[in-house]
Amino acid sequence: MALDDVLDLVPELQGERRVEPLAGGLTNTNYRVTTPGGSYVVRIAGKDTGLLAIDRANEIHNTVAAAETGVGAPVVAALPEHDALVLEFLEGEVMDAEKLRRGDRLEAIAEACRRLHGGRRFRQDFDMFAIQRGYVQVVQERGFRLPDRYLEFEPRVRELEHAMRLRSEPTVPCNNDLLAENFIEVGGAMRLIDYEYSGNNEPSFELGNVWSESNLSLEQLDELVTHYYRRPLRNKVARARLWGLMSKYGWTLWGSIQDGISDLDFDFWGWAMEKYDRAVIEFEGPEFERLLADVKRPD
Repeated sequence: MALDDVLDLVPELQGERRVEPLAGGLTNTNYRVTTPGGSYVVRIAGKDTGLLAIDRANEIHNTVAAAETGVGAPVVAALPEHDALVLEFLEGEVMDAEKLRRGDRLEAIAEACRRLHGGRRFRQDFDMFAIQRGYVQVVQERGFRLPDRYLEFEPRVRELEHAMRLRSEPTVPCNNDLLAENFIEVGGAMRLIDYEYSGNNEPSFELGNVWSESNLSLEQLDELVTHYYRRPLRNKVARARLWGLMSKYGWTLWGSIQDGISDLDFDFWGWAMEKYDRAVIEFEGPEFERLLADVKRPD
């Protein structure tokens, strides 16, 4: 179905309107639609995104729940039969990694995460270990590219998984995909968008993912964790660092799958290898064993 035909199905988008493509999406095609009544974002899902462990019914449910907390954008319409989701457009400043690395927004990020995590539980759980195993299976079955030595680190991943399971955090509703561009500063507060990978998860995964995606310093990770838990906690910093490592290792294969299936004009393999190279440094680094010991410590 043509885009205009999809837009005509939504009362708020009918009649006079201006449609502009939105840049930046790595999975979907996004548009800003402006009408006399307001401004909206229309997201059209990409091809074969089920291979990326995206559940669209889960995404819709969780996007609505996130909006209830005041952190997510309000949902205007969901048209699953057309792989379309319509949200209110958030007028604000979109973040990028450079802005987050300045360090002056870490407290606002922690506050936004706490607000989201305090909302009603999401529809499904999110487990990066299970998702990564699923990605390995997809890559191998489909013959997609696998980075050199990738499977050599599986014993370390299982060691990491064992350590993390020994003293798991209670799970809360998490976004789980907090690259810098998914933060929008509106009126001095951070809002969070894009709930494709949302699910109930450990808060420390969310913090580690923020650190990893924007390549924050270790000092900034300490600060972010302290803001979130309202006190310095060595074991939570270790959890966040290890979750950040696991997210890099897992999302590497997300990039491999996208490299094999996506029609978007983007270097997914280069994106994946940047994450993988950083993961290798951490797996082989001198602090890996110490971090495993730290996550087993009591609070």
